[in-house]
Amino acid sequence: MDITLPPGIVSKNNPTSSSANAPLIILLHGFPELAYSWREVMPKLSEAGYNVVAPDQRGYGRTTMVDSSGAPQTGPVHFDDDLAPFRMFNLVTDIVLLVAALGYQSVAAVIGHDFGSAVAGYCALIRPDLFRSVVIMSAPFQGVPPFSPSTGTPAIASILKQLAELTPPRKHYTMYYSTPNANSDMLRSPQGLHSFLADNFYAKSADWPINNPHRLPSASASNLATLPHYYIMLLEQTMPMAVRNAVNEGTRSLEAWLPQEDLAFYVSEYSRTGFQGGLNWYRCMTDPKWNNEMKIFTGKVVEVPAMFLSGNKDWGVYQSPGALEDMKERVCKHMDDDDLVLVPDAGHWVQQEQSEAVVEHLKRFLAKVSPKE
Repeated sequence: MDITLPPGIVSKNNPTSSSANAPLIILLHGFPELAYSWREVMPKLSEAGYNVVAPDQRGYGRTTMVDSSGAPQTGPVHFDDDLAPFRMFNLVTDIVLLVAALGYQSVAAVIGHDFGSAVAGYCALIRPDLFRSVVIMSAPFQGVPPFSPSTGTPAIASILKQLAELTPPRKHYTMYYSTPNANSDMLRSPQGLHSFLADNFYAKSADWPINNPHRLPSASASNLATLPHYYIMLLEQTMPMAVRNAVNEGTRSLEAWLPQEDLAFYVSEYSRTGFQGGLNWYRCMTDPKWNNEMKIFTGKVVEVPAMFLSGNKDWGVYQSPGALEDMKERVCKHMDDDDLVLVPDAGHWVQQEQSEAVVEHLKRFLAKVSPKE
């Protein structure tokens, strides 16, 4: 089956058998990434007998937004644009419609990394008939928000207030990403876009010496303040300030897993689009009104087989105290002990830092839950 896809969707067809009969895998990237982030994983999964598709998600890369009349919009996404298109409901709908456009009735696995893990988690929770298994990478899936508008929101507001009252004052990175200046801060960072992206990738990798993640006893402001500054930022920091010079502070070169030509691709794409499309996802996450429609699924859990996969040097695993345990024990009904995997010598960008290990874990999981005929 030859699949013709629009710009921003990368496909790798299984070369060893009739690709029309090969199971489909969907790969969903996070922030600030692109479909390109799966470049090392896709060929190996294809060789294992799968058709593999990785889209640039809504607001990223080569995607095109449309206005209320359905006409394509030109140019980058702006802060003042309508936030409604970036609701989680729409992000999940994008993937469901992608599967339909590909001509598939089911997906062997939907695999999401970073913010893409939330999209993958919701895909599996809402449409278990379509998505037969799910792999959540680097950010534990926390499930559907509760019915009560008073549950959770005051506690979050209280924590944010307590962070601002610390010495020195702090703020949560998701709140920073929701501000009007975040896009321009990063796009026009003092060190330049190339250096900012290099620092950002390196800061969250296994190679930055500061990254020694562990469980936090609670979500108190004082505990959260022990997280690296790329998660709990100093109040006056921008993200470029939080990660500045990280690439020069480790023992291994960034090029060991992110060669210059690959970094240049990210630089080229983000210099063209800016970051606002991806940042709008965070704005919808931090403003509860954009998640209200998801409460129709409150009480549902992920019924299909699930796996969690991250690096053992990834603070993303523990940045929300209790989320990892809650995902395994409550949100995902079928996540075996051996399917909660922390890959050695990998940080947040596990599929780029240790792609071969990631592929081996994925192949083991897929063989167990969705054996090919």
